[in-house]
Amino acid sequence: MHDDLEQRKSQHLDLVQRAEVEPDGSDPLFSCVRLIHRALPELALSDVDLSVELCGKTLRAPLMIVGMTGGTERAGQINRDLAAIAQEEGVAFGVGSMRILFDQPDLLSTFAPRSARPPLLFANLGAQQLAQRGSSAALQLIELLGADGICIHLNPAQELVQADGDRDFRGCLDAIGKLAAELGPRLVVKETGCGIGPAVALELQARGVRCIDVSGRGGTSWTRVEQLRAKTDEARDLGTLFSDWGIPTAACVLAVRAAAPGLQIIASGGVRSGLDAARAIALGADVAGFALPLVRAHQEGGVEAAQRVLRSAVAALRAACLLSGARNLLALRASAPVLLEPLRSWAEQLAR
Repeated sequence: MHDDLEQRKSQHLDLVQRAEVEPDGSDPLFSCVRLIHRALPELALSDVDLSVELCGKTLRAPLMIVGMTGGTERAGQINRDLAAIAQEEGVAFGVGSMRILFDQPDLLSTFAPRSARPPLLFANLGAQQLAQRGSSAALQLIELLGADGICIHLNPAQELVQADGDRDFRGCLDAIGKLAAELGPRLVVKETGCGIGPAVALELQARGVRCIDVSGRGGTSWTRVEQLRAKTDEARDLGTLFSDWGIPTAACVLAVRAAAPGLQIIASGGVRSGLDAARAIALGADVAGFALPLVRAHQEGGVEAAQRVLRSAVAALRAACLLSGARNLLALRASAPVLLEPLRSWAEQLAR
């Protein structure tokens, strides 16, 4: 089991370099969001304030490098380098699933950012493992990493395609509620590419969760990743069929914000530019998250290439604010973008 976990994490890093992990038919629908151009913004670019508070911490820009990896030395280098970038640019950072540490604690160094200290650092654990092990397991991982909080991830679609994945998803909601009572704003519940809709968002809010990462359809498809590494025809067929399963990210943000105005929302899943981040925030997100563009840039050109991607995203987000006449993120969220189809229909039907 140990070797399988390490092998799987290594394979994931190889597979996400391939274009097909972002299926052609999978669209986050950010292109359906059109910000309103203001020809007379009456702002200097330096006037635009991108700072935001997330989970009780202040970020210089509303971006998060969301958790993707850990458990191998290659993954450790990625985590260390991206955490250092997050610290320098003042954005949030999360590591990948830390489940492997319960059996192999010596792999902690592949998650820990060492000397880097982003302004907001998250550990990571699956909801099924939380239900099995209890809140103490999550608290242990926070302490081991020296993190500010933890992301509890939901990934039933991915698990169903894994040969030895989980098949029992009972008890997760209650386990999350117990952890929320202990952690308060230090807890984020996140999907992994299939989206959190308004019904689940309200269930989480009722259990005391204050922040969710909707992580919708449109970015990396982990069912496709598992399909690519599957060893049986059954798993390959299931992964192929469900590769574009889920709720588009833009629709998640729009519908969840309408249903649960008090929740903090991280929008990840198909965010590929600062303009996408601006669109997500205009729809109601507090922060936009992404990982794949940074991991790919890092693997191709090292830390400098990954930093260029992040800085480009911040620059584009600032430009979008200015061109919309938004001095800050509250003004951007109040800007009422034009919504095109099929996003409008998605949001209307999710609201039912």
